[in-house]
Amino acid sequence: MIEIKIDSDYIKLDQAIKLADIASTGGHAKFLILEGLVKVNGEIETRRGKKLFNGDIIDVDGEQIKVIAE
Repeated sequence: MIEIKIDSDYIKLDQAIKLADIASTGGHAKFLILEGLVKVNGEIETRRGKKLFNGDIIDVDGEQIKVIAE
């Protein structure tokens, strides 16, 4: 599991995917999200701007990312 640390209250889904190096560009992140390949806390999420908070889990094609607030 990849852990990404944030220093604000939340991070947007597309930014989190880029920060975890799952997507190399914003366009790639957008494609993954809009194609339904991304789950947040077990539910398919198609909103790029979905706000993620401490403890949220993202799943992209079997790769898991956990958001951790510092």
